[in-house]
Amino acid sequence: MNCTAYDRSAAHQCRDRRADPEMDKHAGNFCEYFEFVKRKFTPPKSDGTREAAARDQMRKLFGD
Repeated sequence: MNCTAYDRSAAHQCRDRRADPEMDKHAGNFCEYFEFVKRKFTPPKSDGTREAAARDQMRKLFGD
């Protein structure tokens, strides 16, 4: 699932026609054409209200 050729809409969920079909993608397996997907990490956006509420609960709990 972390391969550049992984595609849910393709046959056997792989765009690489040379690769053998792998049925159990969640288990450890081997494909000689595997290459990690290069993704840029983007942290989830938060408006701060959830974080502020959690901090307030911690202050109330510990008496700060």
